[in-house]
Amino acid sequence: MGKAKITDNSPPKTLGPISDLERHLPSDWWRQLFNSLYLKTDGDVVENDNNTVKEVDMMIQTSGLDVDDRILDLCCGQGRHCFELARRGYKNVFGLDRSRYLIRLARKRSKKTGLNVSFREGDARKFRFPDNYFQCVSIMGNSFGYFEREEDDRDVLESVKKVLTSGGILILDLVDGGWMQKNFVPRSWEWIDSNHFVCRERSLASDGERLISREVVVHAERGVIADQFYAERLYERERIVQLLSEIGFINVRIHGELIADSDRDQDLGMMAYRMFITAVAPYKKILTAKKGPLFPKVAVLMGDPSLPDSVKRNFKFNPEDFETINKMKQALDGMHEFEFTYIDNHASLQSQLRQNPPDFVFNLCDEGFNNDAFKELHIPALLELMSIPYSGAGPTCLGLCYNKAIIRSIANSLEIPVPLETYFSVGDTAATLPSIFPALIKPCFGDSSIGITQDAVVNNTKQLMEYLKKIQDTLPNRPVLIEEFLPGTEYTVCIIGNPGLTSHTLPILEVDYSKLEPDLPPILGYESKWIPESPYWNQINYKRAVLDEETKTKLYDYSSVLFERCGCCDYARFDFRTDTDGVIKLLEVNPNPGWCWDGKMNMMAGFSGLKYSELLRMILDAAQERVAMQMENSSV
Repeated sequence: MGKAKITDNSPPKTLGPISDLERHLPSDWWRQLFNSLYLKTDGDVVENDNNTVKEVDMMIQTSGLDVDDRILDLCCGQGRHCFELARRGYKNVFGLDRSRYLIRLARKRSKKTGLNVSFREGDARKFRFPDNYFQCVSIMGNSFGYFEREEDDRDVLESVKKVLTSGGILILDLVDGGWMQKNFVPRSWEWIDSNHFVCRERSLASDGERLISREVVVHAERGVIADQFYAERLYERERIVQLLSEIGFINVRIHGELIADSDRDQDLGMMAYRMFITAVAPYKKILTAKKGPLFPKVAVLMGDPSLPDSVKRNFKFNPEDFETINKMKQALDGMHEFEFTYIDNHASLQSQLRQNPPDFVFNLCDEGFNNDAFKELHIPALLELMSIPYSGAGPTCLGLCYNKAIIRSIANSLEIPVPLETYFSVGDTAATLPSIFPALIKPCFGDSSIGITQDAVVNNTKQLMEYLKKIQDTLPNRPVLIEEFLPGTEYTVCIIGNPGLTSHTLPILEVDYSKLEPDLPPILGYESKWIPESPYWNQINYKRAVLDEETKTKLYDYSSVLFERCGCCDYARFDFRTDTDGVIKLLEVNPNPGWCWDGKMNMMAGFSGLKYSELLRMILDAAQERVAMQMENSSV
């Protein structure tokens, strides 16, 4: 592996001599330390292939891993253990790390080597994977004990226990704290290449439980280029065994010591003498009876059927809309632990909530306040002003995801592929129109496919200009996106739950356009959702996607990252489609997606054998679990 270069452009700075290292230690030092400079100062160990091979040998020998097991390398860094496992034929390897720099480097190396590993950026204390998903979670390279509080270390282990299957294996490679307390080197310096050297100072924290380190990196001619601090909690053998047991792990075993190889063979620091530990996740009992809900009295808030609705057919509630409401009520009526009331009069909504505030609101008002889609975010904003807990996304998330251009920018920053796109403002006569056809024209703001009809797919400049005029006539003063048309397979992913809490990912859905008339563009436009007489209504089908593990992993990873970054809550849907080369690209993020009995989400629930009532109950449970956690945290 090639070594990263040190960037020397930042102005030199140093604190000079200091008497107390702990006083200068940032509480979140780990947010900034792991960059290209880290790979240089520690590269003699963490970029040493012999170490990686030796450590993976020990992983396999002590855990009995199978090549089909799902393995999560937590705090994976640049992915060295992941790649070595993949080279040995392990098919389902995932890496997660807080450092954006190291995750991006890992992804680049994955592309270069062709090794199938999925990498994700995330916090080890709270990360999003389904419960009981992995047969093994490893924390290698002395990557445990970074946080200022031991409670955070406990959170890491609790999160690990949650995603491990019953009897799954935790592998922990950790400095021997007892040995390090007696043998750490207070001061050292070494050349790390022909131009750079690093000076190190170390001291125990005031409570004796952490080792504080300082590194001053110096260029021989340019002087100091970094003065940085870091720390690690020193777990003695008895204490780490006790901690793992307290969390609930069983069969905790220390298999011996790891002594690192080094290209420079000088100061090995915290990598010098490590314990290699395995522990077994407890066997998780299937609960035969659930605790009662936190809020048994629930008000269900819906759109107002007495008001016009610009999204619906003929701009009003239709028989199929009332059928949807009735089926929802029938499903909720079967939940005997709850007492449901229904609110759909928006004229009296504020006074009703103020005079008789409900304990909890099941927010199914995806029409928006007064059936105005631009005011969907106003409903949770109003509930928050009145301190009424509710299900689903908050106002910030709803406002963010309503703007498709912003969502594309967020996805792009997360290295999630998106279609090529041009933003076209109202009255913009200087915009550069795309020359790649076919193209899809859609409003930048909107949902329910408003403004997207069969004519929205254009094949030349003339059609493009005609549809731009049409969409500006029907949706005046609304910016437009002109993006590449993706002709490949269309997928939908649905997540129910919340980061760090109970989470379910429904089976992935595929849109089947195979029976659609060949002269119609294969899209889920307005006609497919609102016009029963349209051929789109009956000729588009939906089925459970049959996917290879790599594609499934990408879709789940993209969706999980977007769920957390966009601030989704309780449930969300993510739509993707492939381009002509088979590259998966994001179409939309849908917080508070359609909850109707015949919608995509309930179809996906059906793929896994869930009834409609069970789907609604999962959303309610996820929301009340989240609110319970928020209440608990606010009382601490």
